[in-house]
Amino acid sequence: MTKRHRPRRGSLAYSPRKRAQREVPRIRSWPEQSEPRILGFAGYKAGMTHVVLVDDYPNSPTEGLEISAPATVIETPAMKVAALRAYRETPYGKRVVRETWGSKIEGSAAKRESAPKEAVSSELDGADEIRVLVYSSPEPVSGIPKKQPELMEMPVGGDDVRAAYSYAVDTLGTEIDAAQVFKEGMLIDVTAVTKGKGVQGPVKRWGVMIQDRKAFRGGKGRHIGNLGPWNPSRVRWTVPQLGQMGYQQRTEYNKRILKIGTDGGAVTPEGGFVRYGVVRGAYVLLHGSIPGPAKRLIRMRPALRPHKTPPTVPDLSYVSVKSRQGVR
Repeated sequence: MTKRHRPRRGSLAYSPRKRAQREVPRIRSWPEQSEPRILGFAGYKAGMTHVVLVDDYPNSPTEGLEISAPATVIETPAMKVAALRAYRETPYGKRVVRETWGSKIEGSAAKRESAPKEAVSSELDGADEIRVLVYSSPEPVSGIPKKQPELMEMPVGGDDVRAAYSYAVDTLGTEIDAAQVFKEGMLIDVTAVTKGKGVQGPVKRWGVMIQDRKAFRGGKGRHIGNLGPWNPSRVRWTVPQLGQMGYQQRTEYNKRILKIGTDGGAVTPEGGFVRYGVVRGAYVLLHGSIPGPAKRLIRMRPALRPHKTPPTVPDLSYVSVKSRQGVR
């Protein structure tokens, strides 16, 4: 009898598949840059559309021709720098050696934060890295009902710590835009919490096969054949079972910025985006899709492992503003 080749279905790379602790994703790795500037930004996913642009990828079958490509619109309201922190590397990880607050955070989040802390001296005490605490308030420019802004930490690039510290002091209490961090044609990494799907069975969650009709007389057949061997006498964690699906942090690498604009009406479809509305302020247009549903917070950083081909400014000729109300 021939032996059937049945590879395991469902990747174990992200196990255990639990719900994310916070809707504000955490970024653990940042690229290195020589000039002092903030290395990340955040926005809110509005929806998707399609664009027509000239394919400029080398050795592509359609190189030099106009192609239609999917695109995602991210509304990027200005972010305000609330505080700065100086970190020092220790055998037990990074430790804060200095923290300076410029002003209290606007909104109800100010109640949970302590009073502003002023620096007691101008020395950095052997700091190795400078980071800033930033937050965005989407209330004035978008229709996202947020009672308190999301507070997040962003590193400041630069080879010299003192130059990075001077840059952070100058931006303390001011607002920064996406155009100050990114450029058109740049490759970035996108991190977000995916769309939650609740508790799902093993067929949808892991992709196991539905049983043959003769194997479940009167049953449903949407379950695994067995829970494992006799020994060990326990259910192993590798056995595909039902459980939480979605609402997990994921990162998409090398997303190309097609356009950075300040007038959201240029990319908003007629009637607004489904489950989002009208983009009123600044926006970033990305090539392809990104994780998360509409209104989800999206964090962006310069590409950690970009392609070898140097990025160029894309040649856009058309951005679709056709109504998406009938599209689900």
